[in-house]
Amino acid sequence: MDSGIISDEDIQKVREASDIVSVIGERVPLKQRGRDFWCCCPFHNEKTPSCKVDSALQLFHCFGCGEGGDVFAFIMKAEDLTFPEAVEKLADRAHIELHYKKGKSAGASGSYKARLKAVCKETADFYHTQLMRGKGEDQEAARHYLSSRGLGGEVPRRWNLGFAPGRGELVRYLSGKGFKPKELLDANVAVERDGKLRDRFYNRVMFPINDVQGDCIAFGGRVVGKGEPKYLNSQETPVFHKSEVLYGLDHAKAALASSGTAIVVEGYTDVIALSEAGVKNVVATLGTALTLRHIRILSRHAQKRIVYLFDGDEAGQRAADRALSFIDESMTPEAGRTKIELCAVTLPDNLDPADFVEARGAHALESLIEEAKPLLQYGIERRLAHYDLRSAEGRSAALADALSILAPIKDSLLAKDYAIQIAGKVRAREQDVIDQLKRLKPVRVREESGLSLQQQNTYAHQAARDNSQPFVADKSNPSSVRFHDQLTQSELNRRKFEREFLCLCAQHPEVALQQAEALAQTQWHDGLHALLAQSVLETLSKDPHASAAQIVSEASRAHPSAASVLTSGVRQSSEDFTSLGVFLAEELGISDAEDAIVALREQLASSDTMSNEEYETLFESVVAMQKTLTARRAAHKPVL
Repeated sequence: MDSGIISDEDIQKVREASDIVSVIGERVPLKQRGRDFWCCCPFHNEKTPSCKVDSALQLFHCFGCGEGGDVFAFIMKAEDLTFPEAVEKLADRAHIELHYKKGKSAGASGSYKARLKAVCKETADFYHTQLMRGKGEDQEAARHYLSSRGLGGEVPRRWNLGFAPGRGELVRYLSGKGFKPKELLDANVAVERDGKLRDRFYNRVMFPINDVQGDCIAFGGRVVGKGEPKYLNSQETPVFHKSEVLYGLDHAKAALASSGTAIVVEGYTDVIALSEAGVKNVVATLGTALTLRHIRILSRHAQKRIVYLFDGDEAGQRAADRALSFIDESMTPEAGRTKIELCAVTLPDNLDPADFVEARGAHALESLIEEAKPLLQYGIERRLAHYDLRSAEGRSAALADALSILAPIKDSLLAKDYAIQIAGKVRAREQDVIDQLKRLKPVRVREESGLSLQQQNTYAHQAARDNSQPFVADKSNPSSVRFHDQLTQSELNRRKFEREFLCLCAQHPEVALQQAEALAQTQWHDGLHALLAQSVLETLSKDPHASAAQIVSEASRAHPSAASVLTSGVRQSSEDFTSLGVFLAEELGISDAEDAIVALREQLASSDTMSNEEYETLFESVVAMQKTLTARRAAHKPVL
C-alpha cells in the first residue's frame, strides 16, 4: 500500500463516489421511509430498526447506540480501520486511483493530527536515546529499574522504552527540529508554567503508547525512585483518547486473532513481562476502567472472549469490583452474533501478572486463563463470599447484594438462570428470588458529554469507576461526566438546545454560515460542544461550500463522540431551517445573558472590597442588562 498522505481532492472524489445508502445497504438490509432509509444497527443487537441513513446529507445515525457519521466513519467502525484505510477501501470499491503527498521533513504533514503524531515519534526517539545512551545517575537509575523488573537486555529496544530527563531538554530538542510550542502543548509532551514551556515528563522511565497501527500517540511514565504520582499518563489530545486506546494492542493483535482470546491487565510492565514470556495476547488499559469502546475494539481482534486478569492484592480486588459495572445485555444469549464473552480471574497469593509469570511460568498463567469464569458468575461468587451464609441475616444480605449484579440484564433468560443459582446458594425459594429480580431498578445512568440519552443507556456500564462518588462536569474537559441527578432541569434543557443548534449547523451548513457569530460567541456549557462549534467554524472557514458529511467527518477527527452528537437531530425537510437557526441562537444568547447577570449579582452580594463608585457602576450595569434581557425574552418567539 502506498505511503504518504492522501490528497484532499482524492478524499472528496471517493466521498462523492461512495453513496452511503449503497455502502450500508451492502452490509445490512435497508427500508425506505420517506426520503430516509432505516436499518437494524450493525454495531449493536436490536430487533427494531433504529439506524437512520440520510441520503441527502450522506450521514447515518443510530438512535439506539448513538453511533453516527459519514460514509468513512461507517467503514471505520464496521471494519476497524483508520481513516486512510477507510478511504483506500472505498477508493478500491469505486475504482479510484489515489495520489499521495510525500512528507517534506521530520514532522511535516498535510494534517495537524499527523503533525502531532510526528511530535510523539520524535519524542519517543529522544527518550529512547536517553535511556540507551544517556550518561548520568538518573539514566543509570532508569536502566537499573528496568533490569530489576526483568525488562533489561533487548526488551527496551523491542518496546522502544525510554527515559525522560526533564530540565527542558525535550523542549529544546523538539524546538530544534522545527516544532512549534503549540504543537508540543497539544501533543501533551510539554506544559506551560510561569509563561515558559517545560517538559511534561521528567526523571521517569517512559513507555510509548501506540495506536493499533504502531504509531506513537502518547506516553506513560513511571517515576524513578520516590515521587508522586508514581505513574503519569498523557492527557487527552486530538490523537489520544484513553477510552479507545489499549497499551500493547499493536504488538498483540496477531496473537489476539490467532488465539481468539484477549487478556486485559492494568499495567505497562505486566503487558511487556507477559508478552516477553510468550503470552502475546495481552493488553492493558491506561489508568481507566475498560470501556465499551475498548471491548468493541478487542472483540474485533479476539473473536472468542475477553479475560480480565486481576492482581490478587487489594487494588486488584477493587478493580475486580469495578469491572462488574460492565455487565449489560451484550453478555446475554439474546445478543446473538454480537454477544461478548467477558470472563475474569484473580491471580493467587497476592501476585501481579509479572511476578506470577516469573515465579510459575507462562504455562501456569495460560492454564489459569483457561479456567477464567464468566464475569457474571465471577461477580456473584465474589459477592456471596462476603457474607456468612450460615445465618439468616447473612443469607438475606448476600441475596440482595448478589442479585443486584443482574439489574442491567434482569429481563434476560441468563439473569433468571443466575437468579435460580443464587436462590440455591442462600436457601431461598426460587420464585421469591425471581420476583425480587423483576423488581430491581435499572442502574443509574450518567451523562457522558456528547452522548444521546439512548447512547447513555447503552453505555451505562461505563460507570466502572467509583460509583459511590458523583462526578461533576468540568466545562474545560470534553470527556468530563456527571450524574443526571446532579444536573438541574434548566441545565439539561440548556445542553439540549446546544446540541440541537450544533446538529442544525452541521447538517445545514448554510445555517452555520448565517450563525457563525453565535457559534463563535456562545458560552458552551458542555466542553465537547465547544470543540464541535470550533470544528464547524474551522471547516467552513477553509471551505464555505463544505457538505454536511465533510463537516461531521472533520469534527470526528477532533473528538470520537462528535458524530454521535452532530447526526442525532431529527428534522423534517419541510422545516424552515433558517428561522430555526435564528431561534436556537437567540435561545442560547438569552441563556448566556442570564448567566452573566447571575455572575454579576454574585459580585454585588460580596461587595465588601468594592468602593461605592465601583458598586454603583456594577449595579447600573446589572439593571441595564436585566432590562435588555427582559426585552429579548418578550421578543423571543418559538418556531412553529
